[in-house]
Amino acid sequence: MLVRQCNVGMVMTNCFFIINEETKEVALVDPGDQAKRLLDQCRQLGLTLKVILLTHGHFDHIMAVPALKEATGATVYASKAEDALLMDAEYNLSGAWQHRPLTVKADVLLQDGEEFTVCGTPVKMILTPGHTCGSCCYYLPEQGWLFSGDTLFLESYGRLDLPTAMPSRMASSIKDKLLVLPEETVVYPGHNDLTTIGHEKKHNPMAGWA
Repeated sequence: MLVRQCNVGMVMTNCFFIINEETKEVALVDPGDQAKRLLDQCRQLGLTLKVILLTHGHFDHIMAVPALKEATGATVYASKAEDALLMDAEYNLSGAWQHRPLTVKADVLLQDGEEFTVCGTPVKMILTPGHTCGSCCYYLPEQGWLFSGDTLFLESYGRLDLPTAMPSRMASSIKDKLLVLPEETVVYPGHNDLTTIGHEKKHNPMAGWA
């Protein structure tokens, strides 16, 4: 398994390709825009898009989903707690920020801690309310990878002033559910640079939050 990164959309969202090198199957995490570009990359690499993993429903993480699903039939996963936001163009900010009102219906709505298989590797969904009420992260234990969306950034965390945000829950989501993972876990965030759980335990402001 390997990961490739592609920055998409008006706020340069990190979209990640989780690639099974043997089967050439790929999962996309948070395809926020530029569907044609993402499809072109899949074709150039000889990859078959099988799965789309959404960490949350804000426009900059979902805008490419309808076109990708239409083109490939990929299965869309999200947390069950995020279903309402995904289906509301006001709450997901697609109308206000992109002037392209959009709703997305996930094919699979996951419960906290639910485990499943993507492109031949186990994945665990970790519900991390804070940035939105249904924000989640995807942990791949065999690889030691965490796709953290807008919950956990390098020495930071996602905004807490957008629709359905739960500021009182962010610290516990980060401290009690993410920073307990192995320190060597590589964190692939929705924006900015990669980090590790060990680094965030020392430097993230939420790590010391009472």
